[in-house]
Amino acid sequence: MKVIKDSVHDYIEVSGVARDLLDTPTLQRLRHVTQLGTAGYVYPAANHTRFEHSLGVYHLASEALSHLDIEGRQAERVRAAAICHDIGHGPYSHCLEELIYRRTGKYHDDVADLLSEGQIAAVLAAHDLDPGTVADLVRGEGRLGQLISGELDVDRTDYLVRDAHHTGVPYGTIDHGRLTRELRFVDGELVLEEGNVQTAESLLVARALMNPTVYNHHVTRISKAMLQRGAERLLAESDLDGGELRRMDDHDLLVALRDEEATREDARRLSARDLYKRAIWAEMADVSAELLEADHGTIRAAEADIAAAADVDPGDVLLDVPARPALTESSTRVVVGGEIRPLREHSTLVGALERVQHEQWRLGVYAPADATERVGGAAVRELGLDIEGTLVSDTRPGINATLSEFEED
Repeated sequence: MKVIKDSVHDYIEVSGVARDLLDTPTLQRLRHVTQLGTAGYVYPAANHTRFEHSLGVYHLASEALSHLDIEGRQAERVRAAAICHDIGHGPYSHCLEELIYRRTGKYHDDVADLLSEGQIAAVLAAHDLDPGTVADLVRGEGRLGQLISGELDVDRTDYLVRDAHHTGVPYGTIDHGRLTRELRFVDGELVLEEGNVQTAESLLVARALMNPTVYNHHVTRISKAMLQRGAERLLAESDLDGGELRRMDDHDLLVALRDEEATREDARRLSARDLYKRAIWAEMADVSAELLEADHGTIRAAEADIAAAADVDPGDVLLDVPARPALTESSTRVVVGGEIRPLREHSTLVGALERVQHEQWRLGVYAPADATERVGGAAVRELGLDIEGTLVSDTRPGINATLSEFEED
């Protein structure tokens, strides 16, 4: 057994298959992959890693298994899945997930190939665990897979608490001890026991508040868009392929960007925090349905059109169209009056928070500081945005009333 001091869960005891997996190169790579990607440009203390988070998920999974009286090989499979659930993340975590998927056909939870090779495969074999079965659990398949990936999964519980702790933002504070203690399986479904509607609501509220404050903060989004553009250029201009990018860590990627002439400026801007500014920050009601559903190629073509209309370099325009907001926690299942019900059927908070998420949604167009006015005007025309009020300048005070005065611009 190994005992590790954790900033969130205090002491974590790691034993069995998880202890043997811990020192494999596949797991150790996660020490160099930041949990929150580019959010560190906003919150300087948000430098925690996927390695710490994986330990936290393992710890909460072990606690849940104990409360659910699940032991033996079944429990070891879940523990292996918990500590390995993030090994499929590329550099900067979710920032490059869509790019990697377009190049490899794999999202971060598609880990079957990574579990079936090298030292990690040898460890699983030594514990008589099938890599394919563990990979299925990582994807949330089967009864026990719900613990790793689902509305009540221990992954979500750990990252909300951990991200709040490291950013200093109080909104992610939830009673993770109660959440794991009150989990039950009823007819094969993972649910919260009777009397825990408020417990489920706390998870929903935490996620809804962390989204605009941390995960979708405008500086996080701008730097993420710049990183994505740089990584795309790197793949286009070098011999690097998507599979190799997927196995890089944050440092590997930054060095690769610096070493390639076509992406050297991208690396400089990211290293120096010389970020683009908002030329447009538009509400959902101002955006056409076609643009909301635009694919990657359509977005890149729109960027080129905006750049041409603004008479700027094509690389000076970034169009950021987030997915439609979704409150997945609203389908969390709770026992009410002896019946299993989705939270949305028993909580008036769900509807209110879904409306808030739609109101907070923003389309962004970003450009260098000296080009925001030209790019903003061109974007309004080229994208067919309804109102001139969507045009913003980051040099004006009070540009976004939802942002805290304590957050970095």
